[in-house]
Amino acid sequence: MMTLDNLVSIGRLQRTPIDREFITRLTMAARRSLAEVETSGIGPDTRFDLAYKCIHRIAMASLAAKGFRTSQNQPGHHQTAIQCLGWSMGVPKETLITLDALRKQRNLSDYSGDPISAEVASTCIAETEALLGVAGQRLSVDNV
Repeated sequence: MMTLDNLVSIGRLQRTPIDREFITRLTMAARRSLAEVETSGIGPDTRFDLAYKCIHRIAMASLAAKGFRTSQNQPGHHQTAIQCLGWSMGVPKETLITLDALRKQRNLSDYSGDPISAEVASTCIAETEALLGVAGQRLSVDNV
């Protein structure tokens, strides 16, 4: 069974001191990204980008709350951060599958120019809102 410690041993994660200020900054940045989603006049691509950025920030904050960070010198650090949400925040497997599909869509958009549909953007926003709700309960300064 893979654990956060196993991911350290294979170089996907690094240990880091728990920094409450860093976790708070990432969580606040995630909330700002989600708030910007509602800005009028922005299209599905931008709405998706903002919502996905929120997911990634929450994933990074949840790792930081456990004393870890992704290894930036390794490819796939977005994938690692999202997959760790199961261990770092107790996110269910079904949600992890959806979040990983959104990560793959982000890669297609960023690296191949694939457009984001309004439906995919809405799915990303809904997942982001749910994840922020869980993060609000599990990443509060009192719990870190």
